[in-house]
Amino acid sequence: MQIVRCRYEVHGDAVQQIFNFAIANTTALYEYLPRDKQRIAQWFAAKEQGNWPIIAAVDEQQQLLGFASYGPFRGFPANKYSVEHSVYVAPEHYGKGIATRLMQHLLELAQAQQFHAMVGAIDADNAASIALHEKLGFRHSGTLPQVAFKFGRWLDLAFYQLLLPTPSVPTDD
Repeated sequence: MQIVRCRYEVHGDAVQQIFNFAIANTTALYEYLPRDKQRIAQWFAAKEQGNWPIIAAVDEQQQLLGFASYGPFRGFPANKYSVEHSVYVAPEHYGKGIATRLMQHLLELAQAQQFHAMVGAIDADNAASIALHEKLGFRHSGTLPQVAFKFGRWLDLAFYQLLLPTPSVPTDD
């Protein structure tokens, strides 16, 4: 397995398939409808425009196994050192350590970009994602009960946070 930059031209279709599997079958995304190609292209373009990374785990044949990214947390100027991240793995590759490798690389990128707080918003019943985050040092920082309704039931949203030793010199500006 190799970690590479995820690009729409190369990985867009596989990213769309992974997103749409998660939408249709899990509570990892609080969405009801599949994402079309235009929405995937817009997602990639927004990440590129904001200088937000999208990384991919690929196999020896360069097939996408999973991907991860982060972007702004809340979007207010004073939140400039905080990011919200996400990580997704193709269902046929669950449990193989791919999410861990992606997250470790994402943490390195966040430190290189001088971010201080990484936040994961995780469905409170997603034990695998919670275990992954706790293994990487993330701490539970709160749960919002019943903020979503999917698959005929109310869903609680848990926040997990990791503080990084960066930035070296934070500033107000």
